[in-house]
Amino acid sequence: MPIFTRTFDLLTWLLPASNNFPRAHRHTVTNRLLDAALDLRESLEAANLRRGQARAERLLQADEALARLRLYLRLANRWKWLSDGQYRHAAAMVAEVGRLLGGWQKVTSP
Repeated sequence: MPIFTRTFDLLTWLLPASNNFPRAHRHTVTNRLLDAALDLRESLEAANLRRGQARAERLLQADEALARLRLYLRLANRWKWLSDGQYRHAAAMVAEVGRLLGGWQKVTSP
């Protein structure tokens, strides 16, 4: 499924990009950003292994992780940890993952 490829690409881009974030915030905001991205992927993997209501619940968890990821990316851009170009790139990837996730949720809901 394309959502797995897109989230893998997002993680592949995000992990090295976060290495340039200020050292003072590595154990707080940076960890929360990466945790949200990894939680998103893990929830998608878990949803893929389930059916029915259990899948819908995991997809909701993925949606929550995606919302947290958006927040931390906006903060990183506001604090100039990401350039405007980097932020646009990340936002485009996140938006695509959001569309794919929304579609999956739509076909999964009762």
